[in-house]
Amino acid sequence: MLLLKLSAQDLLTLHSGRHMVPHLAARWRHFRGVDASVSEREAWAESLISLAQDLVAADRGNVHMVVECAATIDESDRTEPRLIDVVLIGRHPHLKCPSVQLVELKRWSTVTRIERATADLVHVAGMGAKKHPAVQLREYYEAFTSDRGPFAGDTFECGGFAYLHNATDDSVRPLIGVDAPTGAYARVYTADRRDQLLDDLRGSFTAEGGASETAVLLRTMGLSNTPLLDAMNWSRGDDTVFTLRGRQKKVADEILEAASKILPDPENPALLPDERRVIFLVTGGAGTGKSAIGLQIKAQLEAQGRTVKYASGSRAFNAAIQQHVGYGDSEFRESFTYFSSFVDASVPAVDVLICDEAHRLRDRSTSQYWTAEQREEWGKGPQVDELLDASRLTVFFLDEGQSVRPKEVGTVELIKDAAKRRGAGLLEYGLREQFRCGGSGSYIRWVRAVLGVSEDKAKPWRPEDKPGPWKLEDRPEPWRADGLMHIEVAESPEELERTIHTAAGSGASARMVAGYCWPWTEPAGEEKLLEADVRIGEWHRLWNAKSRSFCAGGVPPSDIWSVHPDGLGQIGCVYTAQGLEWDWCGVIMGDDMVRRGDKWVFQRGKERKEGPDSDVKRVDVPGSFDPKVSAPSVDDEDFARLVRQAYHVLFTRASRATVLYSTDEETRKYLKKMVGRVEIHGLRPTRENLPPESRPVHLPRANRRRNSKRGKGKGKSSGPELRIF
Repeated sequence: MLLLKLSAQDLLTLHSGRHMVPHLAARWRHFRGVDASVSEREAWAESLISLAQDLVAADRGNVHMVVECAATIDESDRTEPRLIDVVLIGRHPHLKCPSVQLVELKRWSTVTRIERATADLVHVAGMGAKKHPAVQLREYYEAFTSDRGPFAGDTFECGGFAYLHNATDDSVRPLIGVDAPTGAYARVYTADRRDQLLDDLRGSFTAEGGASETAVLLRTMGLSNTPLLDAMNWSRGDDTVFTLRGRQKKVADEILEAASKILPDPENPALLPDERRVIFLVTGGAGTGKSAIGLQIKAQLEAQGRTVKYASGSRAFNAAIQQHVGYGDSEFRESFTYFSSFVDASVPAVDVLICDEAHRLRDRSTSQYWTAEQREEWGKGPQVDELLDASRLTVFFLDEGQSVRPKEVGTVELIKDAAKRRGAGLLEYGLREQFRCGGSGSYIRWVRAVLGVSEDKAKPWRPEDKPGPWKLEDRPEPWRADGLMHIEVAESPEELERTIHTAAGSGASARMVAGYCWPWTEPAGEEKLLEADVRIGEWHRLWNAKSRSFCAGGVPPSDIWSVHPDGLGQIGCVYTAQGLEWDWCGVIMGDDMVRRGDKWVFQRGKERKEGPDSDVKRVDVPGSFDPKVSAPSVDDEDFARLVRQAYHVLFTRASRATVLYSTDEETRKYLKKMVGRVEIHGLRPTRENLPPESRPVHLPRANRRRNSKRGKGKGKSSGPELRIF
């Protein structure tokens, strides 16, 4: 759990716009399930601001303040997690290592001693008997500096203090008496000791602040996400770089335990093998860690000698793995496959089949590469049955809100019905806490509210929908900056592109994506010339190439557009972006989804030929040009649902910042209203405030063959130099 992470000066900026307390209250309700009390809100407004002002006064405004942070990496084994009011993070001025101060905020104004009691217990006016703050800090300090703490194994300086900004020494004398608790964590500061506090802050932190150190803390605590493809590169051993926490860890442990019970021991086969089949159904929204769990259990099961396949319905997702993870390792590469790869019943079943993005399941399997004989024999039954027949233990990861094509039938009910037909045991789990979009739950909820997507099945929200996940407070409200995600609206496509390229030039991964609102021309001729189909006024850009090989000008094929360094110049769509993420994402909304008054309107487009002798097509009537979604066979309700869900996917591809632009002026005004005043200072990721430690350095593709077919011809890159982008 974490409510807010900002430098002191940026926290004051956030507060000046009256955004801080509402944001903290929303995060509190999300994690705790109850509203923050009035006293809690008042403490944030008073104590947090006073502490931030003192840091700025000490010329330490760049020191980071992490609000309501857990004391150790995983607090799931505790009924009540140990939450530290504030963790100050920076760099020590003399020891040149990370410096941390654990802060207990108290608004006590009067404290007296309890007769015949130890100094560990005091009486607070209006509140009764309370522990000395140092007693709480001692527990936090011991947990934070233990082997389970976030900096375990690293050298760092740690201390702690109680902060009573509206008290005097005389009014809280029992807290600072000679018999009060002592230790590196036991200091107490009052209004009388402000000068000493400022001096001690200068002695604990450098003026440069602690962006890098904070990034390390968030990553080790599992509070910021590891880029998915990097984690895949590491996932060949006994563990991945993912830190599974809470519900994620429980799900992974349950799957591993089930495997140990029903799968035969590779070294000691049982005389009477267990014939049971077990199905795990894990649901959760974008960024809740479904793929993290899948990769973790894949690595651990393979280390045990199990046969495991990892299936997906996304060609871009699998191609990214093959391009950057599987080169030179055919066995590892081939363990990642597609849902349609299990039609041949003569192939021996695997021990475990992991089905990621199971919402993309089709009614029947099909392939353009099948022979006529194979078409006669294969793809006759439900695809879900083929998957269940292919393994003893099947794991489905599913998010019904990410279904973006009419023939995608993967639902909870589909899996349940299939399990019942097979007589298989079904175990269901739901994931809620998300780690995409910088770990900003506020951003995910804001996107859903703005697009009118429910938390349930991406259905449009209606005022008459009383029951269900939507409540009055879920109606769209302007964005409140939280220091985890940044949003802004561009006035033009040129401005959006300039912002995205600036971010990429600063070392961030970045891409531009758009709704499918323009025709998409096939590469022309042997040179594979491309047409700039995405046209907004005088601004013309290429879609990602509709090709499986490099095109003119070194443009990468569509299946690796998302991860190839030369993909920045083209515009991607939901089919090439789904399942992947970048630090920055520029999203262009076309005329398929426009705002009219207080509702969204969905439009199908019409095309025209550029000329009588031309194969190039242009927009005649603005709207959707997705041939599958806008087909006449798709009714208006399904069309609106699929377009809405496609934008929900595109809006959630960034881990740091989203830049929005709409071709429609009224929609652009609505987006600007919903984004509100953009906080540029400090809250916008730039070269200056994007430390290298904020995300792991992207890993090179593993053992890429220099003479691979993919690398030949135009657009090839020097294999060992290429990084996941």
